[in-house]
Amino acid sequence: MVQNVHAVQDLQTVKELPGGLQVLNELNVLNNLNQAKLLVEIQSVSKSFHKTFKESTMEIKALADVSLSIHENEFVSIIGPSGCGKTTLLKMIDGLIPYDSGRILIDGRQVTAPGPDRAVVFQAFALLPWRTVLANVEFSLELRRLPKEARTKTARDYLKRVGLSDFENHYPHELSGGMQQRAGLARALAVNPAILLMDEPFGAVDAQTRQLLQEELLELWQSQRKTVIFITHSMDEAVYLSDRVVVMTPRPGKVAEILDVPLPRPRVSGEVRRDGKFVDLTNYIWESLKKAMENHHLE
Repeated sequence: MVQNVHAVQDLQTVKELPGGLQVLNELNVLNNLNQAKLLVEIQSVSKSFHKTFKESTMEIKALADVSLSIHENEFVSIIGPSGCGKTTLLKMIDGLIPYDSGRILIDGRQVTAPGPDRAVVFQAFALLPWRTVLANVEFSLELRRLPKEARTKTARDYLKRVGLSDFENHYPHELSGGMQQRAGLARALAVNPAILLMDEPFGAVDAQTRQLLQEELLELWQSQRKTVIFITHSMDEAVYLSDRVVVMTPRPGKVAEILDVPLPRPRVSGEVRRDGKFVDLTNYIWESLKKAMENHHLE
């Protein structure tokens, strides 16, 4: 009972501070994340590729001793210089390519191949051009042998969620880039994965569409509560979307820093982007990346 009294007094003190309620909200968010179970564990993972040039073979070290833990329902962005192994890491989490050393665990089980608990959204829209939008979303459900009636119902439900109900009979070439990416997102969500892996999904669209897609993704994440691992080159995007931002070094990619995003949810784009903490964290990530790249060039 004494401990509970102290806890109430501590909370009251926080509330009485300038901006105390917002601080309390932020502390609650971080506390909830810390209490959530670990879903993805990356333990000292390294990966190299070997390229043959004429008569010699060159080893290209993509990742070196990467460790990262991600909680259930967490939104984590990974940012770093081009070629630092971000996409390679994502593919290894999905089980598309093997790692050389270390381990990747999902819910305590080692990753050795793709699984139904993961779905990927790529930068390239990757829609089948001969299929309608509805048939594209149904495709992943077909692979899981869902009956026709059930997969059509599910596909239509997710098309509605991404605002494409009126375009289910259109073909990919009849859609804008943003609409194609929405269709790709619907296809990924339709299989109800525990983990959504997103590889620069908004990199190929214009700035206005990109910001709109960011807002729509957060709304979907808020309602679906998936665990999201999001690759991006945009510091603004990483901070706006994420609970934490992982900053990578130049190749071979290592984890340079893992940064908490102290912004309450739900997030309203205009308000968040004017928040001093948003501006400070975005600038900090840029300075961190710039310093890492300068040091890499000096080596």
